[in-house]
Formats: sequence, structure tokens, C-alpha cells
Amino acid sequence: MVEIEKSPCVYKNRDAPVEARMKDLLSRMTLSEKIGQMTQIERSVASPLVITHSFIGSVQSGAGSWPFEDAKSSDWADMIDGFQRSALASRLGIPIIYGIDAVHGNNNVYGATIFPHNVGLGATRDADLVRRVGAATALEVRASGVHWTFAPCVAVLGDPRWGRCYESYGEAAEIVCEMTSLIAGLQGEPPQEHPNGYPFLSGRNNVVACAKHFVGDGGTDKGISEGNTIASYEELERIHIAPYLNCIAQGVSTVMASFSSWNGSRLHSDYFLLTEVLKQKLGFKGFVVSDWDGLETISEPQGSNYRNCVKLGINAGIDMVMVPFKYEQFIEDMTDLVESGEIPMARVNDAVERILRVKFVAGLFEHPLTDRSLLLTVGCKEHREVAREAVRKSLVLLKNGENAGTPFLPLDRNAKRILVVGMHANDIGNQCGGWTKIKSGQSGSITIGTTLLDAIKLAVGDKTEVIYEKTPSKETLASGGGFSYAIVAVGELPYAEMKGDNSELTIPLNGNDIVTAVAEKIPTLVFLFSGRPMVLEPTVLEKTEALVAAWLPGTEGQGMADVIFGDYDFEGKLPVSWFKNVDQLPLKADANLYEPLFPLGFGLTFNSG
Repeated sequence: MVEIEKSPCVYKNRDAPVEARMKDLLSRMTLSEKIGQMTQIERSVASPLVITHSFIGSVQSGAGSWPFEDAKSSDWADMIDGFQRSALASRLGIPIIYGIDAVHGNNNVYGATIFPHNVGLGATRDADLVRRVGAATALEVRASGVHWTFAPCVAVLGDPRWGRCYESYGEAAEIVCEMTSLIAGLQGEPPQEHPNGYPFLSGRNNVVACAKHFVGDGGTDKGISEGNTIASYEELERIHIAPYLNCIAQGVSTVMASFSSWNGSRLHSDYFLLTEVLKQKLGFKGFVVSDWDGLETISEPQGSNYRNCVKLGINAGIDMVMVPFKYEQFIEDMTDLVESGEIPMARVNDAVERILRVKFVAGLFEHPLTDRSLLLTVGCKEHREVAREAVRKSLVLLKNGENAGTPFLPLDRNAKRILVVGMHANDIGNQCGGWTKIKSGQSGSITIGTTLLDAIKLAVGDKTEVIYEKTPSKETLASGGGFSYAIVAVGELPYAEMKGDNSELTIPLNGNDIVTAVAEKIPTLVFLFSGRPMVLEPTVLEKTEALVAAWLPGTEGQGMADVIFGDYDFEGKLPVSWFKNVDQLPLKADANLYEPLFPLGFGLTFNSG
């Protein structure tokens, strides 16, 4: 039975304190409305009827779930505002919070600025730059109507065989802690007097952030996605929980639970970590969201006994469930579990309070619809300049000539003839990597950007001839072609999550062989595009003149040309140890036996040779 609204409506008073508004609104809600707020559905199953009559609290786009292919920000805003109007038409008019994986820019949207992935940002060691990346991302996300990004990933990397390596800022907790400045960019910087643990959002130009994946996702055994992190609590706290202290101090509004386990205990049902540690010990007052279909991972086999999974996950401390499709089953099971007393009403009220708190803090009740004036920021020159700066600061120079006395770089931009080789030199999709357009990413011209080849052509002199070959021709290799030097780009093809788990870490598509073949004939600079260290064969290290780890730099390839032609020096430092061979893994910088090919923090400059 629907309750009759009380009066006065404190929750509608924008001048009332957030806690008073939250308590007032909660007191007016039915059980169905409360459970609806705890439900997040995928946009493909969202409809006006479902949102309004099921009181849905959140809608999201899974990666690659657009209004239509190559939809622009204005198209996204039209779609999301439509969903929002349905929510506002419900009895209490509680707005939805729309979420998306904007993990290196608003990467689902055609024409958005795509920044380097986190591993590249970790190489910059520049916290202020990362904050500015967050601020630019926030504007472009809000321009599309989205209120909430599932970022940043603050995993501390334990093993590069992990398919999400590029989502980590590095293998040292100190690096990851420093890079949490992204949150201050996304959400804005809270004032000094802001209470620790309380969610914060500066205004309509900012977006709700989500620290993920709590906790230990980067430390799984053998780097297996969604695997098991074997560690004492002291080790977990020192390494993997440490970045969350920084996130919470910055007012991060949401935290996502990890698919992984800790010593065999699934994080989605771990009361100790989700409630006793995160909410009680660390004082987190925002809400905890599950990962995609995360409750199903609780059971063995996964997906079995869903009702029990709901019971365990909610009682452990999950506040909002990323269903994303089976919302009817979730709502039915939740209702039954609450009515039977298996999930206490106090737990439901706590979850809903947390969700409402974030919605009030985010200003969604006052400004539920898109600010269309922000559309001018999408892919704008200022944001692309920030991305270009991030690219050039992320590049790590691993080799420059045979010794410091004979550096190969910087290159002569007025050389008579330059050879550029490799599909990665002219492929914006490969340059951006995973989580671009779709979850796994795509090769090809998937968005607006500048490839390495484009950047080289823009940077060289008017009389310089640039020859591009996707694979080096027999004629080129036979004669050397009269080239002053070659630039060879090799690397990984786009991937994400478990599809990126890789026990061999060899450069795909015969990358080592292509490099060696060219380098034997022509002085060669190599760009390696990858989300992690890869196996570098001895011949590559011996034959090449210079070697650059470019990570997954995104759309602004001119940042690479800025450095190799000497307009800027190299600044990047390895955020992860570079192994000699995979038999060494996991390789720990603080281990007694530490013999990397290149150590954590390594990175040459023009003068260090």
C-alpha cells in the first residue's frame, strides 16, 4: 500500500541540511521504493514504465552500450534526460544517478578526449596533471548527461600477467596513493573542514567518482582476473587498502566491490572488509556498489542460488546492486528476504540512506537534467592539450644509443627520408587500447584523434619525406631505402579484463621479429604500445638505437612527436618493474632477489643516455 505523503517536504528544500533531507525522504518511502533505489539496471532494459513503476535508483551503460553507434554527447544527453524524466514522474520524484565506465576520458562517446590509461599516468608521477585529467573528464562526462563514472581503479599491481594491468597506476602503493588526485579532478576538492569519509561533489561541472575494486583486485595469485589475493590482513592493509584512505579523505562518493577473493572469501560477501573495515574503521559514508552481476559470483557455480547470493551480498554491505538485466528477480528476492527478516530493515535503510546522501550531495534533486552548455567542452582544444601533455610525460625512455656519449634521440625533424613501420603507428584504436568505444576496445579509426604517424608528419620539416609501411617490404629491408632512420611501432591489440590475462606476454604479431628485421638495416627507434611490460628479446635490445614504452596513450599522438623530436625531454618513470622473462613473475621491487631488466622508477632523459 502506498503511503500518503507527509508535510512539509523537507527533502525538497534545497536549503535544508543533506542529512535532514535524506532522513525525511527515507521516512516517506515504501519498501518497494527503497528496494528500487538499491537497483541499478542496464539502459537496454530501461524503459519509462520500468523506471517509474519499479522506482529504479540507477541506470548505467555497459561498455559499448550507446544510444547508437558513434553517438555524440548530445545524443547521450537526450537519452539520459529521457530516463531522468521517467524517474522524476514517480511518486516521490527521486532522480536516477546514471553511471558509466569513463576510465580514461569519456571513452564510450565518439569524439571525446581519450587520455592515457592509468599505467601511463602512473609513469608521469604528476599528481596535479592527473587532477587536471580528472577535471577535463568530468566536464565531458557531464556534457553527455552522465552523473557518475566508475573510476578511478586504485588497484596496486602485483603481476603484469593480469588483464587489467593498464587500469592500475603502478605496483607501489605510494604511486597509486599519489594518483588518487584524479578524484579531486572528477569531484572537485573538498574544503579543509569537510568531514572525513563524507561524500563530496563541488558542483554541476563535476561528476561522482567511484574508487574500485575493493579490495586486493591487483594482487591476485598469478595475476588471474577475479582470482584470489593471498595475503595477511596486515599486508592487505599496507598495500591494497592504503589508496582507499586517500580516496576517502578526498570525499569519494562511491566504492565498487571487487570480483576477486581475499584468502578464498569473495569480496562481494565479505562483511568484515565491506562493513567492518570500509564503512566502520575507515568511516566511509558514501555507498558501495556491486560490480556487473557481482552478486552472482558469490555462489559456486556462479549464478546458482541467486536468492542466497542477494542475502549474503546485501548483508555483507553492498548498498546498490549492478543487476544489470535481471532486475525483476532481484527485486522479488530482495522483497521476500526483507519480509522474511533474513535481510534486516535496518540494513535496507542504511543502504538507501547512503544512496540518497550521494544524490543530495551531487545536486541531482536540484539539477537532474543535462547542462547543455557543457557540450562545447567535448574534445575541445584545451582538453586535448591536457591529454597531449599527459602523453609526453608518460613516455618512458628505456634505451637511447649505445651509451650516454652517443645518444640517438632527439631525432632530426629535417632528415631527408624517414621510414615509419607497424600497424600501431597508424591505428587510433590500438593507440587507445581497451575501454574505448566498447569494453575490449577496437582496432581502426574508432574515434577522432591523432595517430603516431599523423603526429610525425605534422612535426617534420617541409622537405622531409615520410614513408609508411604497415609491414616492412622486402625491397625496403633489402636496400635500406636511403632512410635516415626508422620509427617502428609494435604492441598489444586492445583487450579488457580477463580477456587480457596473459601468461606469455610476448609482443603480438611477431613484433620482436619486425623490430629486429628493420633495425638490422636502418637505425631504429621503437615505440611499444602496451598496457604493461612485455618480453623484449635480446636482439631487440641490441639492434635498436632507442626504445620507448608508450603504454596506451589515447587520442593525442602529438605528445609522442613532441618528445622524440626534442621539443620536450622525457620525464616518464616506470610505474612497474620490467621483467627479463615471465619466469621471474611476480617481480617485487622490495624482494631480496630483485633482478629486473629495468627497475621500478627507471627512465632515461636525453642527457642520461
